[in-house]
Amino acid sequence: MFVTSRLFVACVCIGSLAGSAAAEAPALAPAEQQAGWKVLFDGKTTAGWRNFKQAAVSPGWKVEDGALVRAADGAGDIMTVDEFGAFELVLEYKIAPGGNSGLMFHVTEEKNTPWQTGPEVQILDNVGGRDPNKAGWLYALYVPDTDATKPAGEWNEIRLIVTPEKGETWMNGVKYYEFVKGSDDWNARVAKSKFATMPLFGKAAKGHICLQDHGDTVAFRNIRIRPLDQPRP
Repeated sequence: MFVTSRLFVACVCIGSLAGSAAAEAPALAPAEQQAGWKVLFDGKTTAGWRNFKQAAVSPGWKVEDGALVRAADGAGDIMTVDEFGAFELVLEYKIAPGGNSGLMFHVTEEKNTPWQTGPEVQILDNVGGRDPNKAGWLYALYVPDTDATKPAGEWNEIRLIVTPEKGETWMNGVKYYEFVKGSDDWNARVAKSKFATMPLFGKAAKGHICLQDHGDTVAFRNIRIRPLDQPRP
């Protein structure tokens, strides 16, 4: 009876996160295409993604009603097949109550976990989550002076811009902070964090975009990226 109840709750949670109505596949307007935007998740398949240090996406990740959902235990962290250097990334996420996840960038596969190389924008239920780093924070490094998140169970939008000159993180249209990878300020913050013992953390100039499996249900949709170091079409 206990197992059956847990399965029922999990199914309800997944369904509510993904959405009850079928969603249309994301499409780019002509102006967006001209500006160099590309879709990283087509809303139908896991094409363009794979698990960290694996060739394919595990069955723990499902496509549900146009959303990419971490739906089962053992799903594992997934990342883009392609690597990106300077870019602008936009995605929407919906976290389960009490849930935790993350968006990492410039991830390489030189170490045992993505976060040993790639900085992480935290994804969290800011009310029920059990991590001192809140949603939108650059984990253990940069903190905004406001909270622009919507509650767990609602869609939130993260915009992440990364270039050699400057990085920015936005939450639901509100600018959270700026950073410059490799700057004196960046290095000082890393030196005071848990990443100080990780020599490859934040060093790569390009790498994979990674979505974290932290053991909780989370859904992603409308994942788009605009490379900023490539010629426009």
